[in-house]
This record gives sequence, C-alpha cells and structure tokens, in this order.
Amino acid sequence: MQHCSASTMRRAKVFGAALLLLGALPLLAQSSAPAPSSSTPPAMRDVVDEFGRTIRVPQLPTRIVSLAPSLTETLYALGVQDRLVGDTDYCDYPPDAQKKRKVGGPINPNLEEIAALHPDLVLVTKEINRLDTVRALDTLGIPTYATDARNVDEILSTTQKLADLLGVPENGKTLTADLQSRLSALHARLEAIPPSRVLFIVWTEPLISVGKNTFIADALRKADAASIVESTQDWPQMSLEEVVRLRPEYLVFAESHSDTGSREFEALSNRPGWNILDAVRNHHFAVISDAVNRPAPRIVSAIEDLARQLHPAAFQELPAPEKPSTPAPVPLNPPAAAPAHLALNAQPFSVELACAR
Repeated sequence: MQHCSASTMRRAKVFGAALLLLGALPLLAQSSAPAPSSSTPPAMRDVVDEFGRTIRVPQLPTRIVSLAPSLTETLYALGVQDRLVGDTDYCDYPPDAQKKRKVGGPINPNLEEIAALHPDLVLVTKEINRLDTVRALDTLGIPTYATDARNVDEILSTTQKLADLLGVPENGKTLTADLQSRLSALHARLEAIPPSRVLFIVWTEPLISVGKNTFIADALRKADAASIVESTQDWPQMSLEEVVRLRPEYLVFAESHSDTGSREFEALSNRPGWNILDAVRNHHFAVISDAVNRPAPRIVSAIEDLARQLHPAAFQELPAPEKPSTPAPVPLNPPAAAPAHLALNAQPFSVELACAR
C-alpha cells in the first residue's frame, strides 16, 4: 500500500500482529526489581475470574496493569484510573490513558516492564491476550483476572464484576444502570421498525467482517441492524459474490476518524462489481466510533450513534447523545466485604487474535 492514512496504518499494524504465528513465550522465573516494602501485608481474598480460575487478590487492589484497551476504558468509566499504573500501546481512550506507563502490546507484552511496576493485579481479556502471558505472570506471583464478554449484556455484567473486584460496587451499579436504561429506551424506540440489513466491514483487503456470535454483531442488533454475515467464525473473510448474494442495505465502518470511513466507502464503490449493490448505488453507509470494537461501557454510545444513522426518523425530536465523561478518581476506601457473586461461568481459555480491543 503506497499511501496509508494514520488510521489505516494503525489497523494494518494490529492485523499484522494478529496474523503472526504464536511463538513460545519464555516464562520469567523472577523479577529483577525489588518489591516495594510494606510493614503490614495487605488483606487478601479469593475470587473466580471468567476463565473459572480461583485467584488470590488484595482486598483492595491499588496497582493495576491493564492488558487490553477495553479494560483500560472500563477502569476509567468506573473512576479508578488513579490505580492504573500501566497499560498497552493500544490503550488510547480516554486520552489520559496514553500517559500511562506502556508495557507493550496485548499479544506480547513486556513481562519485565510489568514486573517492574509491582502490580497487585493484572487485568486480561480472553479474546486477545495469550495464555502464555497469564502463565508467565502466574510464575512471577502476579495475579491475573481474565474477562470474556461475548455480548452487550455480558459487557455490562463484566463491568459490574470489575467494580466489585476493585471495591467500587456502587460506581458499577450507577454506571450499568445508566447503560441499561439507555439500551432499554433505544429498544422501545426501535422495536416497531424493521431492522436494516448491514455489512459491518472490519477490513477491506481482504474483505473481513464479524461473525454472528460476536459482541459486535450483538451491538449491531441492539442498534436495530441485522448483520448479513451467517458465519460463526469471529472474523470471517468474505467474497464480493457472497456480499452480492446477501444484499446489504448499508455498509457500516468503525473508525477513529469518520472521514477515513468515508474514504473507504468511496474506495469500495470504485471497485469492479461493487456498484451492483443497492448500498453502494444509494450511497448508504454509516461510520461510527471504534468504540464498537471494544467490549467496554462506551459501546453503548456507538450503538446509539448507529441507530440514529440507520433510523433517523425515530430520533427527530431527540438531541444527539452527549459524549460520556470520565468520573473523578475514587478515594481508596476498603470495601465492607467481598461480594459473593464473583464466581463466573468457567470456559476454556482461547485467544482470539484480530483487532486490539
């Protein structure tokens, strides 16, 4: 590719990393940096993560490393960003997250950098972090909590479980109640409107979309958009012939900058054969925030945005939704008791490598 936009280069870097064969990750026997001294050991408790592992964590974790952009966003949404001591190169939202100490990418983070931060908790996501990373951190004695939200409802429940884990359950209840209220209001407004048939485009060369069982496909459904993709693979590659057969009414792009999505639509429109699509002939496309790519609270704003673009008549009397604000940092007050419902469904740990979330 001769001339790439910053957004395209960023996506190319992510997908290039995703296509690398998984190599063996050396396990570090110990950290070379001394641990901070403490006269009184912190109170500990046992919790069960979404991998079904029982892990021992401090009663109130205060030094957290996030190995996924979605987890970093969730920490900010819960108001515990002051406890975040490190995150990945791809953690770019909110902008303040870019100032945090970087520990590499989600796929192959720098374990020495992580250990040097002396975290008492590392957050990982089942989708993009490697099992080797979790094992190596276990060897170092650093607890890891794994999440695995596969649909929008699970994104909200995972948000609450993280709030409980971090000792801010009321913040979680307030946040998830607001998100659920917005989703319910959206459903009530759209339930009588037939869903639009859409093709969500993750990548253009080759053409890659999202499978019907992904959280992104579920987000589309909540925006009253029916994905035309029938595949159960998370990131299916599609041919033009298949797209023509499935006849999408809209092409949907997720971009950090909306003009990039517009350019991609124009580029697709000029390809041989694409002008046979009604979506191309009618200039029907939608561009939404890349928040839809991340299983974090901000995905609700992306859902609302897409619904407005696909069904504008349903929102004529409503103002545009405000951008979510970042809560003020929460003071470190120990929780009264560990919530009893932290035990989650155990599922095999598999690493899905596609977009950095």
